[in-house]
Amino acid sequence: MLDDRARTLLKALVERYIADGTPVGSRTLSRASGLELSPATIRNVMADLEELGLIASPHTSAGRIPTARGYRLFVDTMLTARPIDLNHVSPDMAAAREQLHPDQPQRVIAQAASLLSNLSSFVGVVTAPRKASVFHHIEFLRLGERRVLVIIVAPDGDVQNRVIFTARDFAQGELVEATNYLNAHYAGLALEEVRERLKHEVEALRGEIAALMQAAVKAGEAMAGSAETVVVSGERNLLGMQDFGNDMGSLRRLFDVFEQKTELMRLLDVSSRAEGVRIYIGGESQVVPFEELSVVTAPYEIDGRIVGTLGVIGPTRMAYDRMIQIVDITARLVGNALSTK
Repeated sequence: MLDDRARTLLKALVERYIADGTPVGSRTLSRASGLELSPATIRNVMADLEELGLIASPHTSAGRIPTARGYRLFVDTMLTARPIDLNHVSPDMAAAREQLHPDQPQRVIAQAASLLSNLSSFVGVVTAPRKASVFHHIEFLRLGERRVLVIIVAPDGDVQNRVIFTARDFAQGELVEATNYLNAHYAGLALEEVRERLKHEVEALRGEIAALMQAAVKAGEAMAGSAETVVVSGERNLLGMQDFGNDMGSLRRLFDVFEQKTELMRLLDVSSRAEGVRIYIGGESQVVPFEELSVVTAPYEIDGRIVGTLGVIGPTRMAYDRMIQIVDITARLVGNALSTK
């Protein structure tokens, strides 16, 4: 929607503001853009950009700053993503690789959150790997009218219990029949595979067995999801940032998000369904609903399967190209550290 001159000026303004943190005036913009334009021409273009909602003028300055919408246009159309080679990374990222010890998987997640925070100087967040939703054995026990206990035993011996409520009452004999059928035909498969097979096989099964198996799959997936945790590191990095001014109310609400972690799980879960790096600017995520904040996330894989998500939370005035690299490389390093050799 912008002509080349307006795009060049917007790009220069965003880059200057990210670097300096002070509103950008016409004279500074003229030098930074490299365009030979009169101050009046630059002021006219800036007025157009402001009318489009891409930049704003703080009350205390004649200069302009980017809005969340301006950052979004900058990130989507003006950033050049450079290919990343793990064998040729910066010294700080090379040092990061040495801190992720594959023989200590529980510590890898905490170390990764700390690395993201240290490298970005913002907040690092990492979800622990989702357990593979595979059952070795399943059993149904009648607890009462339309109440059934589902017992799922994982291959490592871990036992999970969940009470489900059924559409009709089942006799224990029917539950035993469903138990035997499910163990004979589906044991050892991931619950995702079971769910896909049930879509095609449900019509061939007796209604009550199909209903119980579908309920068992939902219960198993819910139990697997509830085991996920989020590790957060570097929350205090936000306290001294000028971008928040004296808005302690916003900071308090943000720290509540970090404390609860449930909302963060929602954001990271959505991010895990997308390929590559995702960027949420100025409250676009709805989970970190602050105009002054952005979130950069990427999923990580173990043996080719996405099992978690990590990212950085910081001010909208961040060096997005560097944050993308930090998040992307850390995701790959975590995946490599946790994958079986």
